[in-house]
Amino acid sequence: MPSGGVFDVASSKQRLLDIEKELSRPGAWDNPEVLTPVLQEKRRLEDDVSRLSCLKKCHDDMLEWLELASENEDAEALESLHTQQRELASQLDEIELVMLLSSEEDNQDAILEIHPGAGGTESQDWAEMLLRMYTRWTVRHGYTMEELDYLPGDEAGIKSVTLRISGSHAYGFLKSEKGIHRLIRISPFDASGRRHTSFASVDVIPDAGNDIKLDIKETDIRVDIFRSSGPGGQGVNTTSSAVRVTHIPTGISVQCQNERSQHRNKDSAMRVLRARLYNLEVQKREAELQAEYAGKDAIAFGSQIRTYTLQPYRLVKDHRTNTDVGDVDGVLDGQIDVFQRDYLLYRHEQHH
Repeated sequence: MPSGGVFDVASSKQRLLDIEKELSRPGAWDNPEVLTPVLQEKRRLEDDVSRLSCLKKCHDDMLEWLELASENEDAEALESLHTQQRELASQLDEIELVMLLSSEEDNQDAILEIHPGAGGTESQDWAEMLLRMYTRWTVRHGYTMEELDYLPGDEAGIKSVTLRISGSHAYGFLKSEKGIHRLIRISPFDASGRRHTSFASVDVIPDAGNDIKLDIKETDIRVDIFRSSGPGGQGVNTTSSAVRVTHIPTGISVQCQNERSQHRNKDSAMRVLRARLYNLEVQKREAELQAEYAGKDAIAFGSQIRTYTLQPYRLVKDHRTNTDVGDVDGVLDGQIDVFQRDYLLYRHEQHH
């Protein structure tokens, strides 16, 4: 649903018909990359139309139950009315969230990276717990996840992982996860059963795909080829197919090693590099906006954003919004929507 504007179902349905015609004409799929923004618009419009259609049906059903309850004073009709009312409130909350996703990159796919902090196996295990949390969140929302790079830990956990998460407003929701995540627990790796604090960083950048208009000169990049590490099955880690691409002017370095093909790994690395350079421009715009609100607390990139306490009590607390949730197992199972919602509301209040 377009942010800050009136949603016109009729015009959106007409635009969907126009897109269908555009996609069905002869030769339309000869150059699929050109169609990326068209397909993204189609997906967004379909989501918007579906969302509003469900809202209208829920509203109409509620009016019917209201009429029945008013006429008959029937307990069952009243209970159904309350159920329908809760459903309508839930759908309105979802639409409010989508309307808060106002920047142009919010509807793009997301590239998410997880890196453990200092602490060896302990932090690497925490990084893998976060990977599981985001994997469950992705499945719950019907999004797709593609692993671009994965480096396992020495004993347990992971040393790093890079993911592409695709779906409606994937970046808009996941941008709330950018920062340092802290875990406090009794360590399963400590024979003395002492309490440990572990850190992991999560970075999230918008993936505008191959249609990002960036002038990356060949002379500005260095490409290194090396042997893949970690378990790779037949042939993956026996050939030099892993690729590291470094953008010399900015020092940004990206590596991909999940494919057997050196060419495909290079394509994935270049895609992430383009997204990172694009994100630099987004951050510059964000910094300019933040400068206008110098009197308010800025969200500093890389700051500690959330603490997950398993011992001596159980609580997950977001330090930006002061949102806390006692169901730690649920949060670690991907139920992080409340943190994302409160973060978007917090950002909205900051800018208004």
